[in-house]
Amino acid sequence: MKIGHLDNKPVANAVGTPAAAERKADGAKLAASAEARPSEASAQVQLSSTAAALASQAVGDGSFDQAKVDRIAQAIRDGKYEVNADVIADKLIANAQDLLGKAGG
Repeated sequence: MKIGHLDNKPVANAVGTPAAAERKADGAKLAASAEARPSEASAQVQLSSTAAALASQAVGDGSFDQAKVDRIAQAIRDGKYEVNADVIADKLIANAQDLLGKAGG
């Protein structure tokens, strides 16, 4: 995953190009056809027992440490962020073992 400024990313099919105008026209056609159709009932989704168990065990309230994110982003911008592949691999293996243990147990 790359973290950086949006300024550094190339813009494909910018506003004002023929491709952008075509996308806008296609979007208008889709919106008009959606309005013409009666609304349909939403699809029913059923989770397996394993998926439901994992979802119920999910930890966290969706919050994160903004200060830590800012420190890491700054280190990346400064070219000082180092990735330790061994630590990442160890944590991935431990996580997989934990998930397999929960699913099998």
